[in-house]
Amino acid sequence: MTAKKDKKEPERQELEYTIELDENGDEVVEGLDVAEQPVDPLEAAEAEVSELKDKLLRMHAEMENLRKRTQREVADAHKFGVERFATALLDVVDNLERALEVEEGNETAVREGVQLTLNSWHEMMKNFEVERIDAVGKDFDPHLHEALTQMSSDEPEGTVVAQHVAGYTLHGRLIRPAKVLVSSGPAS
Repeated sequence: MTAKKDKKEPERQELEYTIELDENGDEVVEGLDVAEQPVDPLEAAEAEVSELKDKLLRMHAEMENLRKRTQREVADAHKFGVERFATALLDVVDNLERALEVEEGNETAVREGVQLTLNSWHEMMKNFEVERIDAVGKDFDPHLHEALTQMSSDEPEGTVVAQHVAGYTLHGRLIRPAKVLVSSGPAS
């Protein structure tokens, strides 16, 4: 047999009151004396604490759900952020495969196919804000160019005379510098 704890519930009092309208049409409550109803400050404080605790727990649960959802979204962005880019690259790969299917001895067709593939590559890169850096004839800029060597040339000192590898920027940020040969000026 288990023992039951008796919780003493506060006695409820039936309230009798009437609501009437006065000459202005405002409601008048008769028979309800708020001052007669004792309010236990401890009960009021416990009720407020209970309400605040409930709100805190709900807010904590909402924040935890938001944190988890944000983590999932960030993980998906990392996984699938290059999906559009990868899909666009597939067209370039298709063109390269078609170039390999050209019959032997037809170098002109292969050359044209490779040129078309290169053109589609550059167009696709522009769509993704990847810009090519062509440096020949421009002043050497250490923020965009990587000097492989200096060589004497008829060009003024500090001018890029040859480009070994093109550089690229992504949305204006350098992702690969152009590898260049820089003029040291005319030979003495």
